[in-house]
Amino acid sequence: MTEAQLSDMMMYVGVGGLILLMVFIVLNLARQSKAGRYGTMVLLLALILGVVGFLLKSVMMWFIER
Repeated sequence: MTEAQLSDMMMYVGVGGLILLMVFIVLNLARQSKAGRYGTMVLLLALILGVVGFLLKSVMMWFIER
């Protein structure tokens, strides 16, 4: 395994860990602010849209490099 492959793989592992941390933070924020079910869903939707954007960027880069 080359250094480039390792760093690429660890970037996805690191970003995945950060996403899980952000989910915990958003859920904790929603609970502490008493956002309710609708407010929690709006907060999670915003987070999910960011994750989808990251994944779409990765897929588009794969198609471009291919």
